[in-house]
Amino acid sequence: NQSVILGFPILAVAGLAAQGARNRALEIAALVGLTVFAVIVAGFALALSNERLANRVGDRTARLISAAGRLLHKAPVKWNEPSFVRFRDETIELIRRRWPFLTAATLAGHLTVFVVLVVSLRAVGVTHTEVTIVEAFAAWTLARILGAIPITPGGVGFVELGLTGVLVAFGASNAEAVAATLIYRFLTVVPTVVVGLVAAGTGVVGRKPRARAVT
Repeated sequence: NQSVILGFPILAVAGLAAQGARNRALEIAALVGLTVFAVIVAGFALALSNERLANRVGDRTARLISAAGRLLHKAPVKWNEPSFVRFRDETIELIRRRWPFLTAATLAGHLTVFVVLVVSLRAVGVTHTEVTIVEAFAAWTLARILGAIPITPGGVGFVELGLTGVLVAFGASNAEAVAATLIYRFLTVVPTVVVGLVAAGTGVVGRKPRARAVT
C-alpha cells in the first residue's frame, strides 16, 4: 500500500510531462515519495536479507520502543528479536507464494478508488478537456499522499483542500472541483466507516461474557 501511494506520484509527473503540463506541488511530492520509497525498499530488502540482521534489528527496535515507552509510563514491548526473525521467515514465504495476488489486489484496490474520482468529476460536469485523465490521476495521487500523513483522521480537511486546489489549477471551476471532491470523499469514506461501525457493533453484541472462576 505504501509503495503504491509513494510510487504513483512519480508516474503522474511522467504523465504530465508527456502531455506538456507541470504541477509544482506534485513534483515536490513525487520527489519526496521517491526518496521515501527508495529508503523503504532498501530497508525492507536489507532486513529480509539474512536472519542475523533481522535478529539485530529486532533487538534494537524493541529496546528503542521500550525506552520511549518508559518515558510515557508504558510497559516494555513483549516482542523481541525472535519476533523479527519469525516475521522475516513468514514474510518471505508469503511473498514467494502470493506476490502476484497481493500485487494485483493492491493495484485494484487503489485504482478503483481513482475510478470513483473520475466518475465524480464527470458527474458534476468536469469534462476531459478541462481535466484530463492524466491530470485527474495526478490530483488523486497528491490527495493520497496527503491522506497518508497522520495529521487528522483520514486526512480530513487536508485531502479536500489539496484535491480541490489541484483540480482548479488544472482547469476545473471552483464549484465543480468542490462538488466532485465532496462526492468522491463521501463515496470512499462513509461506506467504509458505516461497515466498520456495523462490524464493531456486531462483535460487541455477539461476544459472550467470560465465566468467572468460582473459589
